[in-house]
Amino acid sequence: MANSQDSFRIGIVPLEGFALMSYAAIVEPLRAANTLKGTTLYDVKTVQLGPHPTQSSGGDLIPNQIAIRDTKGFDLVLVTAAGNALDYDNPALAAWLRRVARMGTLIGGVSAAPLYLARNGFLNGRRMTIHWEHSDYLQEIVPDALLEHSLYVIDRDRLTCGGGTAPIDLMLAIISNQHGQKLAQLVGDWFLHTAIRPSAGPQRASLAKRHNTTNTRVLSAIEAMESHVANPLQLLALAKITGTSPRQLTRLFLAHVEMTPITFGRKIRLKKAHNLLQTSSLSISDIALMTGFSSPAHFSTSYSAEYGVAPSQSRNKPKT
Repeated sequence: MANSQDSFRIGIVPLEGFALMSYAAIVEPLRAANTLKGTTLYDVKTVQLGPHPTQSSGGDLIPNQIAIRDTKGFDLVLVTAAGNALDYDNPALAAWLRRVARMGTLIGGVSAAPLYLARNGFLNGRRMTIHWEHSDYLQEIVPDALLEHSLYVIDRDRLTCGGGTAPIDLMLAIISNQHGQKLAQLVGDWFLHTAIRPSAGPQRASLAKRHNTTNTRVLSAIEAMESHVANPLQLLALAKITGTSPRQLTRLFLAHVEMTPITFGRKIRLKKAHNLLQTSSLSISDIALMTGFSSPAHFSTSYSAEYGVAPSQSRNKPKT
């Protein structure tokens, strides 16, 4: 990495429909570091892949994008994307990334972009992370991925980040490594981000917070359900795991989450299926199989009852 007398050159490559939140969480901490030090510590450029500027998921355009053919040497290239880029394929981008990687450039991906990097071999043998919403799809498409459910991962010459606000923490880690913890904390304070999160921090709230219960047996059952989406556990198996009887576990669920374990488990599976419909090109048959339904017909009936539309109609709805 560059020393404190050099500008550290960063190229950001947003894929079409990228998440503006993640983009800003990369750029703004670096801008603040430059402002606080009164010099260009970080020279940040946004790279345009096609003939027109790339649009965010909300239709916003980033000004002053430079064409990929006009780029010069970068110290770090970060590809950033949202869920609609999970099946993104651009051989020219992959070739360019390989070329700059051979020159010693660090390569990274943010939000859904780590899947693009993993599919193209940039993360082979390296630990990585991705936004929790896409982790199941990643493991289906790249089963050998060394996936960690953390905010960000730096493994040698590769950086991956879950997106959202987590790039702030990744940028603060880079700033701290290059220019000291004091500057990193000043940048964090600038954005009211006073507690800099460690790389291994969780991407999601705990089960207890997400489901508004502290009952250990209910939480244990929910954890088991989430771990067996493709092969759902029957009520008797859940009862054994939690040290209860089926009747007792049902009473606990009704008291704490206002539905039976079977209904709760089905909702978990349908929510996972809904996410896959919205963010992947997997067939409905594959999604039904991945979420534990005995047939596409059974899945379609259950999905329609839950969401009010057929799976195919849900997939075709515009994404916001």
